[in-house]
Amino acid sequence: MLDSLVVFADCGDELTFKRNQNLEIILDGRFSEDLNSIPISENIIFNAAKVLDLSKGAEIFLRKNLPVSAGIGGGSADAAATLRGLAQLWNTSLPIDNGLALGADVPVCIKSTNQRMQGIGEILTDIEIFPKLSAVLINSGDKVSTLRIFKTLKSKYNQDIGSLPKNKLSFIETIHFLSNLRNDLENPAIELVPNIKNVLDVLNSCGSELSRMSGSGGTCFGLFQSFELAQKVAKKISLENPKWWVQPVIMG
Repeated sequence: MLDSLVVFADCGDELTFKRNQNLEIILDGRFSEDLNSIPISENIIFNAAKVLDLSKGAEIFLRKNLPVSAGIGGGSADAAATLRGLAQLWNTSLPIDNGLALGADVPVCIKSTNQRMQGIGEILTDIEIFPKLSAVLINSGDKVSTLRIFKTLKSKYNQDIGSLPKNKLSFIETIHFLSNLRNDLENPAIELVPNIKNVLDVLNSCGSELSRMSGSGGTCFGLFQSFELAQKVAKKISLENPKWWVQPVIMG
């Protein structure tokens, strides 16, 4: 069962929806080519439209700004945006399960606010304990298979997060709190993709107060005391690693 803390960053893919006779998905953006090789039956945007009503048409434009298979919920957020956008365009209701059948992260992306996610993704609890957090996201371009990660995970019955703080945390308190938590998928991911450890080391060497892998990987994040510092660090890392996706963000 899942027990995850989910916060949302101020960057993401962009989707627009227009009326159209047929269902058409138009791709653009830095990472759009990574989606072209995926069969339409496996495209999560197509499947989100299918959940609502495949008999209706729409032109869906996706600017793919986030890397694919990156552990930051890009595909799930696209599915959630598709459900919301087409429900409005077609004047219909969201599915009863809020998209859970499409993936565990879709319901939390429907809400798009800080949440504790439990069960198989269906149990969501609002959390307001974190301040705005400045971070640097890094993806080295190494594709990570979520299925392989879970197969490599030695135990699927690890201890849950436990009770959360009752009051809102300062930045330093947030670092202390998160330092006592873990991502159970991080070690299996590093075992399969050793370069993830390199990314974490780079973040730590640049002064990150806390560095972790996100989700099932391979994107990693580092938390910094200010957005100005995060921007400065992101620029430095980008210059030294031009093939990496490096993005300073504000989360929460």
